[in-house]
Amino acid sequence: MKLALDLRVLTKPGWIKAVLADFDTFLMDHADCERKASSSAMSFIAKYPDRTEMIPELIETAVEELEHFQQVYTLMEKRGVALAQRMPEDPYIKQLMKKMHSGVKERFLDRLLIASVVETRGAERFKIIADHMDDPELHQFYKMLWISEAKHGHIFVKMALMYFPKDNVYDRLNWWMDTEGEIVDNLPFRAALH
Repeated sequence: MKLALDLRVLTKPGWIKAVLADFDTFLMDHADCERKASSSAMSFIAKYPDRTEMIPELIETAVEELEHFQQVYTLMEKRGVALAQRMPEDPYIKQLMKKMHSGVKERFLDRLLIASVVETRGAERFKIIADHMDDPELHQFYKMLWISEAKHGHIFVKMALMYFPKDNVYDRLNWWMDTEGEIVDNLPFRAALH
């Protein structure tokens, strides 16, 4: 069931050129993103333990993201790529976080919707990578990730709908999709997921 909204701004071709020109650096960033996605799902449980309706799906999402981290790490090992000692700040996530509301309830909604937006962008970009991969193993891997991330985009909207009226959720999600599009449009291309 489609709950997430479509991206307002599609990724420009310069992004995939930057990724393919330095795929090992992209893999380091990708591994870091999967690790952070797993941690983020678990942080929802730590911050909102009373929101019991969403906990089973958050656990499942955290485990799945951790499995993706393991798969990316295995791919890195095969290519002789080490995990980065320190990852630079993600300018995309940083700009999204700056736009969050500060009220407790509003911030909870924003966190869920940002997670949906980030997963939706990830799905779009994994599809682009899959479409540009000649290597059958990499093509299959990124196709699998594309499908998984798309599903996660819907899961976080579903969670928001458990706790907030539909109109509030979609008014704010529409705002987030517009805001995310502006952010993506103004970021430089780099060998990174975002």
